Parts: sequence; structure tokens; C-alpha cells
Amino acid sequence: MMNESTAHAARTPLGGSGISVRPVGLGLMGMSQFYGEADPDTSVATIRNAIELGVELFDTSDYYGASSATPGRPVAGFGHNEELLGRALQGRRNRAIVATKFSARPGPGGRSFFDGRPEYVKAACAASLKRLGTDRIDLYYYHRLDPAVPVEDTVGAMADLVAEGKVRAIGLSEVTPEILRRAHAIHPVAALQSEYSLWERGVEAEVLPECRRLGITLVPYSPLGRGMLTGAFGRGTEFGRDDFRSTLPKFQGDNFDHNRQLVDELEEFAASTGNTAGQIALAWLLAQPHDIVPIPGSRRLACISANLAATSVRLSADDVARLGVLFDPARIKGGRYGALNTLPDEPEVTPRTEYHTQGPAVPAAPLDKEHTP
Repeated sequence: MMNESTAHAARTPLGGSGISVRPVGLGLMGMSQFYGEADPDTSVATIRNAIELGVELFDTSDYYGASSATPGRPVAGFGHNEELLGRALQGRRNRAIVATKFSARPGPGGRSFFDGRPEYVKAACAASLKRLGTDRIDLYYYHRLDPAVPVEDTVGAMADLVAEGKVRAIGLSEVTPEILRRAHAIHPVAALQSEYSLWERGVEAEVLPECRRLGITLVPYSPLGRGMLTGAFGRGTEFGRDDFRSTLPKFQGDNFDHNRQLVDELEEFAASTGNTAGQIALAWLLAQPHDIVPIPGSRRLACISANLAATSVRLSADDVARLGVLFDPARIKGGRYGALNTLPDEPEVTPRTEYHTQGPAVPAAPLDKEHTP
């Protein structure tokens, strides 16, 4: 049965694409990698039940499943997450807005790279359509930039896919305002996906204002701080080797204890309003003066339902300001990623050099081990 608050929630447009969605989506990465093992059949059932609750925007990537939080450990496989979503959407496709991504590719020795060549864009789209079991992708993201290929060339190929009816709208992920402008000049960009939450606010200074100027919807991943902002992790929590958080600075030692104190205050505020800490964190995002569609990830239906209920939480301007001060970036301890999540500063072991326009070919950039949505 559809969540009552979601059923009556205002819809949020995805840029100027003509697509609109209910304002809280579902990130699927954790069903295939980074947060321990997940049962595929259970994941499929969870996605189907999420549809019944009222979730519309489902976020995946062809890369989800191709990596592990611990280098060298077995992985589900490239395309695994898309295949899960494809299974779940059988007989339900018209009830979902499907967002997926391309460019991250696994290479020998556990190394990965980005590929933005126009021919790869089209090949990747065809493969994703097959895995998803659909004839169209609603929102197709360029996952991370390939520095060897001008963004205009990559976006031009994405525009071709729109013209062919294979893609309805295009998006980018983790790019600068300059790249946004250049891409948008080739074809309207509907959405930008970047990390944004109470405790990670790097997009506020330049990226968010540019999205607002261009009419691009922001789709925050990790809007609950990888679970920290829900209050689920108490002091002394230890994350296993297969859990990505075990390598993140915000979750380590004194940083964790300090950040947990801020979450304590968030929980106190939430309790005074009759909501959970996670619902308040999502409501804070939804209260920002911009079109925002957070995509919290969860493998538990109860959490998905609670996240959807955040759409009915109303925060005053004073509440929004108070929470912003509580989680002022200067008060957060620990960066986004640690040394273990970035490949060494050395030449890519499997350089891709076949695409260039002028001058010598440039190897594709290595993929940070975080492989975020």
C-alpha cells in the first residue's frame, strides 16, 4: 500500500525534461556492493515493495556490483545492480523512473577507469537497456568524467540517444560549474548527482547556485551521511572489512565520537518534533530553495517507508537555519574519503589511449575506490 504522505507529496521536476517524481527516491548501490552481502531475491522483493510504498525514482549504475570495499574480495559483477532492478520491474516498468549511469569500467588487477568516448556511450546504453529489460532509460548519467574526451563529445552522444528515443533525459555526476555549463550548452542537463547532506555540503558554494541558474535538479546521494545521520550507529560501532564505512575518515576514532555528538543533538531536535533523525535530515534537504530529490539507499523496507515519510515533515526557516549551524562544515571532523579510497598517484596500469582530438592521447583517469552513486 502506498505511503500516505508520499501519495500526497508534491512532485519535483527533473530539470526541464518534462519528467517529475515524488521527492524521495531510492539508491540501489548497497544491494550490490560496499555494505556487506545482500541476497538478490530479497533485494528484488524490496524494490517491488518500495514501488508499492510509492517510490518512483530508482537509481542504479552499470558499475554497481563490479567493486568491493576490500580490494581483492569477490564481487557480484559488472551490471549486477541493473539486472536486479530489471528483474524487479518486470510487469511494473511504467510505475518507475529508471536512472542509471555509464563511464566507470573495470580493468585488470582491480583497477578501473572512466570511458566517455561517444562510441562507448552508445554501447553502454545498449547493454544497460538489455540488463534493465526496457526500451528506454528515463535519466542517463555520465557517472564520472573521462579527462581524455571533451565533455561536449560525450554529451553529444548522449543527446543522440535522446533523439533516438532510448533515453528521456540526461544527467551528470560530481562535476564543476564549468563542466555543467559546457554540457548544458550541448543538450539540456536535467539532473546533477552529487553528495549532499547536513554533514557534507561542498556543493553549496558554487555547484548548487549554478544548478539553480541553469534549472538543473540536484539529486543528492548519501543524503543520510551513509547512515550516520539516522542515529543508527552508537559509540564503539565497528564496521566490517566489507563495509565501505570502515575506510572513511568521518567514521574513524575521535572523528566518529565527535560527529556522533552532533548526531545526538540532531536526535534531540527530532524527538522534539515527533520525527526521527533521518527524517529531519531529509526534510532539511527538501526545505532548501532548489529542486532536490534525495536518493537515500536502504535494503530494509521499514527504513524506506520512514524515509518517504520525511516528505510530510515541515521545518520552519528557523529550524532549517538551526540545523545548518549545528552541522556547519567547520564542525564536522573527517574528510569525505581516506587514502584507502583513492588509487595511488601513478600511471594507470591499463591506460586507454585510443581517443583523442588533438595532440597526444591521454590515459583515462583511475576510478576512486569509493565508486559513489
